[in-house]
Amino acid sequence: MSGGLDGAVVVVTGVMAAGKSTIAQLLAERLPRAAHVHGDEFRRSIVSGRVEITPDEPAEAIEQLWLRYKLSAMVADEYAAAGFTAVVQDVILGTDVAEYARLVRTRPRFLITLAPRPDVVAARELARPKSGYGDWTVESLYTYLHQAPADLGFWVDSSAQTPTETVDTILQNLDRALVP
Repeated sequence: MSGGLDGAVVVVTGVMAAGKSTIAQLLAERLPRAAHVHGDEFRRSIVSGRVEITPDEPAEAIEQLWLRYKLSAMVADEYAAAGFTAVVQDVILGTDVAEYARLVRTRPRFLITLAPRPDVVAARELARPKSGYGDWTVESLYTYLHQAPADLGFWVDSSAQTPTETVDTILQNLDRALVP
């Protein structure tokens, strides 16, 4: 089925430390023509005046978040228009997921939500050289993650899987990840 993804967009989301970067990279490497679009690159591109998302959600931070989402969707669409499968990875949670899907003009488009158990995410976060949680807790973001429509895309509990097994699961279930 992977050959039929040329010109498609595949979005990989989940909480921090869910494995998005690893899975998106491995997925892109398994496809014949693919680009890996790192949503966080657009956040880091703001050199001065960047406002981070915190639980109190400052208005400027929300505006910058949606700028980041718009930029990643636009870049993904351009890669897809050039015949590449664009594999986007970013933290897109809750009700934002459906809105982000609307930003992607390309068809077909697919959504993968990585949803390992909170205890697994917490252990992964401790093992990482970077800390992504700041003012957030794993449990609070996990709760927010599950505010997304459960029938939108394909959800993967990768708690007991290796990254390769997770990519295999995604490729075997792409039909379930299709966003109408």
